[in-house]
Amino acid sequence: MSTIISKRHIFLGVFVMMHAFLFSQVSSDYKSSKPKAGEGLHSFLIRHDLAPKEHQSVFIELNKGKFGKNNSLLAHHSYLIPNTEVELYEPLYGRERERFPLESSKLKGSSFYLVTGHGGPDPGAIGKYGNHELHEDEYAYDITLRLAKKLQENGAKVHLVIQDEDDGIRDNQILRYDNHETCGNKQIPLDQNKRLKQRALEVNKLYKQDTETYRRCLIIHLDSRSKRKQIDVFFYHHKKSKSGKKLAYQLRDTFDEKYKRHQPSRGFSGTVSDRNLYVLRNTTPVSVFVELGNIQNFRDQQRFVKSDNRQALANWLYDGIKKDFERKNKK
Repeated sequence: MSTIISKRHIFLGVFVMMHAFLFSQVSSDYKSSKPKAGEGLHSFLIRHDLAPKEHQSVFIELNKGKFGKNNSLLAHHSYLIPNTEVELYEPLYGRERERFPLESSKLKGSSFYLVTGHGGPDPGAIGKYGNHELHEDEYAYDITLRLAKKLQENGAKVHLVIQDEDDGIRDNQILRYDNHETCGNKQIPLDQNKRLKQRALEVNKLYKQDTETYRRCLIIHLDSRSKRKQIDVFFYHHKKSKSGKKLAYQLRDTFDEKYKRHQPSRGFSGTVSDRNLYVLRNTTPVSVFVELGNIQNFRDQQRFVKSDNRQALANWLYDGIKKDFERKNKK
C-alpha cells in the first residue's frame, strides 16, 4: 500500500501472522481449507484472497509436509491460511482514528487531491446555530478528513492539501474554530488571490509527482445564503473539462440515489454546472468543486452539525468517486 497524505509521513504496518516460523506449535487462530478437485496452489491462494507472489512462500512454510511434487496440493489435506492485515497510520485523523485497516484495493491506481475551503486566517462563511457560530472551514475540513480516510481505506493515494495537526476527525456538533490550518506545510495567506494561487500550485506540484492513471481533485466548501434558503449539494466543473463534468454528474446522481433511498418523499434538487472558479481553472488534475449546503439555513445546518450526517456526506462522495473510477477503468 503506497498511500500518501500530503507531506506527512505515513507508516504502513503489514502484519503477516507467521507463527509457524517462530513456534513449533501452530496457533489455533488460523483458518483452514481443503483444495477443490484439480485446484492448484496458485488458484487456491487467489480463492482465499492471497496474492501468490506475496504469500506463496509464507503459505508453503506454514504448511510444511503437506505438499506433493512441485508443491502440488493434496486433496486429503486441510491447509492453514495465513492471516494478512495491512494497517495504515495517519495522525491527521486524530488519536482515536489514526490507525485503521486497509479494507480493500478497490481504488488502487488512483490519487486524490482534497482541498477544503478557506482555512488559516479565513474561517469562510459563519452561520448562527443557537448561541454558537458555525465556521465553514471547520466543517468542510472535518467532512474532507472523513472522505480522505474512506478513500485511503480502499487503496487510494490521498493528498490533504489543507491540514490542521490539532483537529482530527471530530464528533462534536459545534466544532471549535482555530486558525492553525496550513497549505503544504506553509502558512495560509489572508489575501484571497494569494490563498487560491497557493493551493492551486500545491495541487499541481503533487500531481506532477504522482503516476496514478486516475487523478482527481475535489474542492469542498459550504455555501452561505439567506437563512430561509434551503439548498441541496451543488457540483461545479470547468467548462472545458469533459472528465470533470462526468465526475460531477456521477456525484450528483449518487446523491440523488441516496436521497431517494433514505428520504424518498423529499427529493433532491442539487445541480451540476460549469463555473469559472480560480482553482478549477488553474489546477492540472480533473477537478470538481462541491458546495455542501447553506450554512445559514437551520435545516441545512443539520447536515453539518450531526457527525453521522458529516460521515454520510463523506460516504456518498466516496461512492460517487468509486463509480466514476470504475467507469473510467472499464474503458
